Parts: sequence; C-alpha cells; structure tokens
Amino acid sequence: MKTRLTHFQRKAIGGGLLTCLTLLGAQSLHAQTVSTSERPAYLNLTIGKKDTPKKQPRVFRYTNPITSDTSISMRDHCILKVGNKWYCTGTSLPVWTGHSPGVRLLVSDDLIHWKQEAWLIDASKLPADCPYNGRFWAPEIHFIKNKYWLTVNSGKVTAEDPKGMKTHSVWLFKADHIKGPYTLVNGPLTPQYNNDATLFEDEDGQTYLYCSGNGLFQAKIDLQKGKLIGEIQKFRSAKDPENPKWMWGGIEGPFVLKRDGIYYMFFSTWTRGYEVGLLRSKTPLGPWELASPEPIFGTRKAIYRGASAQVAAPFDDSYDPYAETGHNAIFEGPDGKLWSSCHYTFYNGRTFTPTDENYSPRPQLGIEPVFFRNGIFTIGGPTWTQQMVKY
Repeated sequence: MKTRLTHFQRKAIGGGLLTCLTLLGAQSLHAQTVSTSERPAYLNLTIGKKDTPKKQPRVFRYTNPITSDTSISMRDHCILKVGNKWYCTGTSLPVWTGHSPGVRLLVSDDLIHWKQEAWLIDASKLPADCPYNGRFWAPEIHFIKNKYWLTVNSGKVTAEDPKGMKTHSVWLFKADHIKGPYTLVNGPLTPQYNNDATLFEDEDGQTYLYCSGNGLFQAKIDLQKGKLIGEIQKFRSAKDPENPKWMWGGIEGPFVLKRDGIYYMFFSTWTRGYEVGLLRSKTPLGPWELASPEPIFGTRKAIYRGASAQVAAPFDDSYDPYAETGHNAIFEGPDGKLWSSCHYTFYNGRTFTPTDENYSPRPQLGIEPVFFRNGIFTIGGPTWTQQMVKY
C-alpha cells in the first residue's frame, strides 16, 4: 500500500506537497508516495545529499512550540526538506492589519533551530502597481517536475482597498532552486476571492490545485502555463447539511495525500478554536466525504472563539495550553516519516482579536508525527512537553 503526497517537494511532500518534502535525483516521481510504514518512497531518490546509513538507533527530541523568536513568527507553516536541510515558509506578521512584509523562507539543519534564509518576495521592493502586493497569506512551495513551485495568495493594494482583499486570489511562481529566484508564471489563477492554495501531483502526472475561499475549491492545473484546466469548482461549504457543527464557523487550508488509491484531504476549521479535519475520496476531484466524524487534531477554547464557538456548543475545552493549532501541512520528518506542521498559539484567556496583532503570545511553529490508524490519518498531540521519537 502506498500514500501519495504532493508537496514534498509540499513539500517536496505534498499531496501536492504534502506541501513540502524531498525529491529524487535522476529518477522522477509523478507524485509523492508513502509506504504502509508511512515512509516516503522517494527517500531512496532524494534531492541533494543523502544521510549516511544508520548504524545505531537515533533519538529526536522536541518541545512545542519549536520556535520562540518573535522576529520570525508566522502562521500556516509549510515545511519542505531538501537534502539535509528543512525549509519553511508561511504567513508573516502582520496578518490582518498593517503592511505585510512579503514571503519569508526559514531554514534549519535539525528541525529545532531556525533562522531566516531569505525573502522569496520582499514587499518593500515591489513596484507600486504590482498586482499581488497585498497580504501574502499561506504561501507554499511544492517540488513537481524538477521545479520548485511557489503558490502565493494575495491581491493589489489600492487607496480604496488598502489590504488588497477585493482582488485577493492565487498567484503561481517557479524556480530551479528552493531559495529562488522565483519568477511569476501566472496570476491571478481564479476569477474570485480564493486563498490557501496547495498543489497535488497524481501518479499520472496531472497536477491539481486546491484552495479555500468561503469553502473549499478544486481544479486541474497546467503548471507550465499556470492556467486552470476548466473552471474551478467549489465542492464544500462550511454549513453543508452533511457537515457537523464543528465545521460551521469556516473551513480552509486544504492539503492532499494519496494512500493505497484513496485521496485524503486535510483541512482546518476555526469554529471552536483551530482544528484539523479529514476528507477522503476515490478520485482527486471527489466526491469528498468526511473520513472522521470528529477532528483528527487541534485545540478547542470556547472563550477564545466567542460567538463563532457558540454554533457548536456545548463542548468541553481541550486539555492543552493552546488557542490555535491549525492550518497544517505534511513534511518528511527526522525519521524519514510523515510529520505535520502548523502554527501553535498559546491561550491566555482572551477572545480572538484580529485587530490586535501585537499582543503576546504570537504564533510559532509546531510539529507532530503523523500516523495511519483504522483507515485514516491522525496527528499526534498537540503537545507542549518534551517529546522523544526513536528511529
């Protein structure tokens, strides 16, 4: 049995990256695959230098949140392993107010210590008439067809629309190297507001675009031309009659994997805090059904979400110190298996206030191992004490 991702690249794991893993040199994979042990098949064909053969068991220790440096705080973390390094991008602060600085790239040798490597898009250097100089939400990097593909969600800032939200959509860039330079392929890719774009390359070489925007959307895409094949389709809304109430506040952040011929889509919802749900389908364009009636990961805090949480009441707060643990992506971890990344924000008893982005705590990177149990993917945690993984 095999699991397919598109990132890895998504990273170079990604169902489209399992938005962010490693690639193989001479032999090209049409999609990321994972064996029944959840070990990416492309580890035998990685991009860059391979690790030396393991002679003795290793131990990886980590404590969430991984990062604490407020200068590199982000949301919506997406990690991609290239060679022996991990690279990470995400939504830089400020998210909702003020001037967005652009798209940053972090790098780490050990998944624990991170530093800024580069600005993939430096907003301060964009011309005034740039059509994508807005919010730069949830960027991802996917390795497909021997190129690095950067999806960026943004719009054009004007005096009448200072955040660029009226034209906010998906933009596609590509590069030969993870650090760029990235050149614009095309955009906007959709005719309406869309966000949280991700890519998934299937075994036949066809790539698919998934995104959010008051629901979940999907379409085939011609990467070389940067154009959708046919019209983009909205296939799920937050309040569809078959949805449980924990989805009603809103759904976003899709991320697709394929395992044993079945497609799995991770998505996030902020109804009760920030939680991750899972859809599945027999085809890359649906129909999609809930793989689990409950979230597979996340945190719940009624006071934090306020009125939004009331639509799903009553429920108990989760026993963890977080207000948000969501918008995840999948990547290759230190043990060569699947891990999940997303932003972790500590809960301080306050209600969510998007207009006050300067208060602490700020969102930071969190990671957890991914498992396949009872026919579905699950994610460990969220954790906040030291964890140990032997491999």
